[in-house]
Amino acid sequence: MELKFDKQGLIPVIVQDAQTDQVLTLAYMNQESLELTLKDRLMTFYSRSRQELWRKGETSGNYQHLVSLTADCDQDALVAKVQKDGPACHTGTESCFTEILFGDETKEQVQLADLYQLIKGRKTEPKEGSYTSYLFEKGLEKILKKIGEESTEVVIGAMKADRQETIFEAADLTYHMLVLLVEMGITVEEVQQELSKRHVVDHKVKQETLK
Repeated sequence: MELKFDKQGLIPVIVQDAQTDQVLTLAYMNQESLELTLKDRLMTFYSRSRQELWRKGETSGNYQHLVSLTADCDQDALVAKVQKDGPACHTGTESCFTEILFGDETKEQVQLADLYQLIKGRKTEPKEGSYTSYLFEKGLEKILKKIGEESTEVVIGAMKADRQETIFEAADLTYHMLVLLVEMGITVEEVQQELSKRHVVDHKVKQETLK
C-alpha cells in the first residue's frame, strides 16, 4: 500500500482510544514521524505550527501506545487506535473534542465510558436529589445490596423469557455495576483490559484467589 501524503508531505491521523473508541485528537504525520511511530509503537506526529516532529507524551508523560493503524479507502487519511497513559489534550481533558456544537439526545447512544464519567462526577461533586450521589453517600454496603437486587431481577426476567424486562433489568444492573466501579476506583478500561487479556468467549475461566 502506498499512502498519499499532501503537497506539504503530510497525512491526517485520527487518534482513537483502543478501549472505548473515543476520538482523542486529530494530528498530522509526515513520512519520518510515521516510520518512528511504527518503529517505536509510540505516537509521533509532525507539528505544522512548529515545523518539527513531536512525540505525544514527551513533555506531559501522557504517551500514546500504538495498537493499530488503518488507512482509508483513498489511502490519504489514517486512523490510529492507541492505549493512552493519560489525558490526550494539553488542557487535561481525556479528548481534544469537548465542545459540543450539536447533539440530538433522542438519537445519541450512551457510551459506558461517558456514563462512568457522569457517575464519577456525582461522587466527586454530589448533587442534591441525585440517586447516584445518594448511593455514594450510603456507601459500599448499600451499593452491593442494590447489585444483588438487580441481579435477581435479571434472573427473574430471563426465567420468564421476558425479553423487554430482561433488557430493562440488565440496564439497571449495568448502571449499579458502574457505581461500584467508581466507588472502588476501578475504571471501565481496566475491566476491558482484563477481558482483552483472556481472549476467551467459549471457555469457562475459573477465578482463584491467591492466599
